[in-house]
Amino acid sequence: MGERLLIDSHGRVLRDLRVSLTDRCNFRCLYCLPETEAARNFYRGHWAHMPNPAPIAQQWVPKSNILSFEEIERAVRIAVGSGIQKIRLTGGEPLLRKHAEELVARVSAIPGVTDLAMTTNGFLFPEKARALRQAGLHRVSFSLDSLDRGNFKKITGRDGLNEVLEGIRLAQEIGFHPVKVNAVIIRDINDGEIEALAGFARERQLSLRFIEFMPLDSARAWQKEMVVTGSEVLGRLQRRFELRPAGTETPSSTSKRWMFPDGQGEIGVISPVSEPFCGHCNRIRLTADGKIRTCLFSVTEHDLRSRLRGGGADEAIAGWLEEVVLQKEARHHIGEPDFVPPPRSMSCIGG
Repeated sequence: MGERLLIDSHGRVLRDLRVSLTDRCNFRCLYCLPETEAARNFYRGHWAHMPNPAPIAQQWVPKSNILSFEEIERAVRIAVGSGIQKIRLTGGEPLLRKHAEELVARVSAIPGVTDLAMTTNGFLFPEKARALRQAGLHRVSFSLDSLDRGNFKKITGRDGLNEVLEGIRLAQEIGFHPVKVNAVIIRDINDGEIEALAGFARERQLSLRFIEFMPLDSARAWQKEMVVTGSEVLGRLQRRFELRPAGTETPSSTSKRWMFPDGQGEIGVISPVSEPFCGHCNRIRLTADGKIRTCLFSVTEHDLRSRLRGGGADEAIAGWLEEVVLQKEARHHIGEPDFVPPPRSMSCIGG
């Protein structure tokens, strides 16, 4: 009998599972949970598109619906048995989940997991860094959208720049490699910092990825005019720095990579809005409340939690997962007339 694989109806072999540990977050970023006064003022002032008088408050998932570590471990084990190799732990903010390092240890021990990463906003990372490393976390990616303390607070709703910078420094110090940093660029908010962020990556020898602003905010305030395209970002960087193409890691990589001539630091440009990479997508997502999403922009979710809790055998769940994967969308439809944003924000979906 050959290897069991998750293959969708478009011939894509799925190797990457994003696992959300919680839908809760300690930041209120403009592009995800724009619930601060600064967010409301920005959207109203620029686009007159923010709900009035206030955005819809985030509805958190009841704790009883959140998967336990045992359930997450079982789900990952089943997925790995069907060919999944890479696991990324996300949120919300994954480090808000108590004892997250215990889950890292459970997942890292599963045979067949070749890459175990985490995406974090970094605020709590300094106190957890060594425990995560010892538990078997391979890589970590930080969200950092501004190097200016005031602008950082405006974007995230939290005065936390120093903690995030310390988290990045500590990650490198204790041996995480590569350390990646993600910056979502929004016109008239932080597009003036593109060059500074690239300079930071070079100075600190980081891999920094610039990401286009996607329609995943809880207030449905996204407008295409707010997107700074990847080509615009790259054009500005090429006027300031000498950059050399670094190629792509794999066909399914989301970023186009560039290197500085001296090899210090790396730039990635991720353009899901202007240059979708759906054709090579090999990812599925597991939300904190146990739903499988076959695309970041899916409007349909598939209920794994009831199967994990309903006494179903692993083999039966693996067969169900194969059927779900066959429904994976060919592509997203951002910017098209028929685009319907997903019913849940990025915080709930899992990054």
